[in-house]
Amino acid sequence: MLDALTDKLGAALTKLSGRGRITEDNVQEAMAEVRTALIEADVQLEIVESFCEGVMMDAVGREVTRSLKPGQQMIGIVQEHLSQLMGPAATELFFVDPGPTVIMLCGLQGTGKTTTCGKLAAWLKQRGKKTLVAAADLQRPAAVEQLRVVVEGVEAGAKGQAAVEFHGEPEKCGEHGTAVGAAVEVCINALRKARAERHDVLIIDTAGRLHVDDELMDELHAIQRAVQPHQVLLVVDAMVGQDAVHSAKTFHDRLTMDGVILTKLDSDTRGGAALSVKEVTGTPIMFIGTGEKFDALEPFHPERMAGRILGMGDVVSLVEKAQDEVDEAEAEALAEKMMKGEFSMNDFIKQIKSIRRMGSMKSLLGMLPGVGKAIRNMDVDESQLDRLEAMVGSMTDDERENAKLINKSRVRRISRGSGSSNTDVNRLLKQFQMMKKMTSQMAGMAMLGKMKAMKEAGADPDSAMTGMGMPDMSALAGMGRGGKSTKTSSVKKKFKQRKKRK
Repeated sequence: MLDALTDKLGAALTKLSGRGRITEDNVQEAMAEVRTALIEADVQLEIVESFCEGVMMDAVGREVTRSLKPGQQMIGIVQEHLSQLMGPAATELFFVDPGPTVIMLCGLQGTGKTTTCGKLAAWLKQRGKKTLVAAADLQRPAAVEQLRVVVEGVEAGAKGQAAVEFHGEPEKCGEHGTAVGAAVEVCINALRKARAERHDVLIIDTAGRLHVDDELMDELHAIQRAVQPHQVLLVVDAMVGQDAVHSAKTFHDRLTMDGVILTKLDSDTRGGAALSVKEVTGTPIMFIGTGEKFDALEPFHPERMAGRILGMGDVVSLVEKAQDEVDEAEAEALAEKMMKGEFSMNDFIKQIKSIRRMGSMKSLLGMLPGVGKAIRNMDVDESQLDRLEAMVGSMTDDERENAKLINKSRVRRISRGSGSSNTDVNRLLKQFQMMKKMTSQMAGMAMLGKMKAMKEAGADPDSAMTGMGMPDMSALAGMGRGGKSTKTSSVKKKFKQRKKRK
């Protein structure tokens, strides 16, 4: 995502490294390259000039903080201005009570509007919103059927307890489907259904054209008057660069928009649309599409996107993804099992599945500061995780709970069942044992840290551990032959002698 822009901005700003002070000359030199990078990223020239001028005024003469290098401080200034250019703050959907909240999606053909309806429904489902998706695109052949398939896929596959339902009237397509009244009637019927069945949200998928024309705008205005949507969102294809920005401005001038959803941003290395659309239209970006799957829709946060563009990662979004996918009670239970050294292959595969639900490994690693640039040209083989799951799936229940049961003959059976080699299975077992040992050691180190903290606070670690459900240390010391530990006895004698001398 925005790789070319990230590379060029990074190269321009690192040239300030080693300078003792940010001066007008070295800032101008760096900003000349930033300007070129932004123009090549297909950002509007007027926006580029305004952005560079603002950074120059903010940066020149600023003293370098002792803890930062000039390059680092300049990156901070550029990040602040990038956030303001795309923001300045995140804009979220709002919901009315009582429902339904009506969300109307508009856009040209080919922007991914229908798929975005499904992604938005999946996002709402995950947040407990009962959603109805209405097919008001009666222009494009099979558009109603396409949306029905998308909604059924969301209902079957997306995480969350809330229902996602579909409303379509395919009989209105065809010869009479071009009339504005047909689309309006579908929307009115969908709104009645949403109210009657107590849906929280109604999403309306409207028709598109290859370009903005009077016929399209008449239909959108008619739908808007009929159902009074609470929010009108424009779906824009980020891959078409400045054309996306121009179409967004045209839509906004003729039909006031509340927000923009940028699709296919994962395929666009330039990023001009992301940097320009808010400035040109005054309409905030609310969501970005980052992949083909239903969960590949993210709320847009300008400051986080600025961090990604500058190669600083996005740890906050990574943590939020983890919170969405990982059950807190399950995580606590797993941590307890790791403390006890009871981590099993079942737990291992659960963790892999949780991570995979968060997105591709490459996209997740790219959110870590300093890692994104390093792995940009690497080909991360996701099929390796498929092979791991296949090998674990070929084990018996007992083997998954206790990997030590797996001998040579069992290794051969597992390798045949999973279509892998004996070497692959043995490597998995070895790595699993190493990981289990490491997690157990880390748990032990954490316990030692707690004991040290108790000691510094004046508490007795032995009695504290016993109170936490841990065995009494003195009882453990007497578990040798004869019920007493000679080492412990000698320590007690020395302690008594020292006390007498005092």
